[in-house]
Amino acid sequence: MLTKTNTSWNTNLYEDKHAFVFKYGEDLISLLNPQAGERILDLGCGTGHLTHQISLTGARVTGIDSSAAMIEKASAIFPDIDFRVMSATDFDFDEMFDAVFSNAVLHWVLDKEKAVDCITRNLRTGGRLILEMGGKGNVEEIVVNTRKVLTRHGYYHNAARQLWYFPSLGEYTSLLEKKGYRINYASHFDRPTELKDTENGIKDWIKMFGSAFFDNIPQEHIEPVLEEIQEAVRPTNFRNHKWYGNYKRLRIEAIKQ
Repeated sequence: MLTKTNTSWNTNLYEDKHAFVFKYGEDLISLLNPQAGERILDLGCGTGHLTHQISLTGARVTGIDSSAAMIEKASAIFPDIDFRVMSATDFDFDEMFDAVFSNAVLHWVLDKEKAVDCITRNLRTGGRLILEMGGKGNVEEIVVNTRKVLTRHGYYHNAARQLWYFPSLGEYTSLLEKKGYRINYASHFDRPTELKDTENGIKDWIKMFGSAFFDNIPQEHIEPVLEEIQEAVRPTNFRNHKWYGNYKRLRIEAIKQ
């Protein structure tokens, strides 16, 4: 049975080497098209950079994230914005939102129906859901080889862990339609993502996003396993002297009916 685990976030590593998460989300704001006075929720706001950009339009924006470390960092960088520690599957506000915005978050939420129900409950009728998340095949080479190497080293339980949910376009749009949304726009596209560290790009990526694969593994065993994974994906993820994450994304605009 696949097991859900929690990922602990290194906010300094996130800001230093994985800023592409919010940098790539900047043009998602164009799809959101926030208007002055609108009430907008940034679901899974991380360190708050996109929340801040939305706020510059005059929208009334609130950022939530399940990571206390992320919210602490966001509040320190952008003290004038309302940031709160809340789960994507368990949040409620007294006033409904005109839009819910979510970048690179919902693939972390394995209880997908509960998340959509929670969004729906807090979004006004006619309000819009704008999201980007990992889609089917996202970072597949990294995931497959991480499982293979962990299994080869005898860490069967770790290899079986389910960290992410990467749906097809049809799967996720069908879920939204079932919950009463009309799909205005949907795309499943490749987005090869250059990793900042040219020596240890894959190892750093796994430390940032896949640390739960290594829960309860002795510290001295982790680095050799990471090195083996990185070498296993070299043929598919290293080109022009740079490491890449072979990202495949879903981008959706949906209207609550």
